Amino acid sequence: MKTYNIAAIPGDGIGVEVIDEGIRVLESTALMYGFRMQFEHYPWGTEYYLKHGSMMPETALGELKDADAIYLGAVGDPRVPDNVTLGGLLLPIRQTFQQFANVRPAFLFAGVTSPLSGKQPGTIDCVVVRENTEGEYSQVGGRVHKALEGEVAVQTAVFTSRGTERIIRFAFDLATRRGKKRKVTSITKSNALGFGMALWDEIFEQVAKEYPEIQTESLLVDAACMDLIRRPEDFDVLVASNLFGDITSEITAAVTGSLGLAPSANINPAQDYPSMFEPVHGSAPDIAGKGIANPVAAILAGQMMLEFLGETELADCIYQAIAKYLKEGVKKTADLGGNATTQEATDEIIGLLGLVRDKLDTTTV
Repeated sequence: MKTYNIAAIPGDGIGVEVIDEGIRVLESTALMYGFRMQFEHYPWGTEYYLKHGSMMPETALGELKDADAIYLGAVGDPRVPDNVTLGGLLLPIRQTFQQFANVRPAFLFAGVTSPLSGKQPGTIDCVVVRENTEGEYSQVGGRVHKALEGEVAVQTAVFTSRGTERIIRFAFDLATRRGKKRKVTSITKSNALGFGMALWDEIFEQVAKEYPEIQTESLLVDAACMDLIRRPEDFDVLVASNLFGDITSEITAAVTGSLGLAPSANINPAQDYPSMFEPVHGSAPDIAGKGIANPVAAILAGQMMLEFLGETELADCIYQAIAKYLKEGVKKTADLGGNATTQEATDEIIGLLGLVRDKLDTTTV
């Protein structure tokens, strides 16, 4: 039986809860399609840090590198500074495995209400492509005179021509494959950041010339944030630096109804290292352990993982089951206006998988 070996890092907070449910969906669907997903669990995150002084062991990257993919829940806990969390687990994985394209789709599903009035299902349908290995998250800089009155901290954003060109080209290729509005919007701030962002703008213009069929626009990040609320239906693919992509993707998730619906993929397009798939919502310590987290984002992250691995039929089955659940399901979690538990929501989604597969098989015949 064909088997995919997946490294599962549930992490912290609700990450543990939603990854368990995502695995249930992935295992159920894989069996329906005649293959197997083997999950190796790694207990890394805050609890590991509190015991060992690091978010993951020194051998971690070596243990992960041969996996077919990485399935991450979330990391973050009030007991540990956020910079320790990010720099101790997420950044080393993303940078070492050259997962330079962070892909965050946002879609307004039927049955989900946008906080923006008058938005109909499907009218918001965009993808944020975030540069994932350099930019403002490069961790270049330092602090001197620490803990003294005259302490100085220097943080440097690093933009390379290679890193900038490859993420912008990835965005144009994605817009071509999507075949929807066929538009790429560059998010910049070159009026204030006259070196790194000026380089970004120049390379965006150069790459755009190679894709004459793709419409383009360039927006300052503050204007882009405003327009994502004012006219979100006008966007298709947005390409942004590490920081600006992080910010704008939170907005796209919010205007499509809930962070609990937003998946993401950290892609190594060459596939010489594993890519990593995770929900956007983070560890949400305020609801951790209550069993009420929305599992949809984690399930959709698993769906993106299957699509990347080439299991497009299975990925489509999961996506349509989610769409049907959001439109017609009765077991909705609190963020969607219901009172279902995380497990109850997943149970309903699993129950829909068979119905969707039967429909897909009938359509194919």
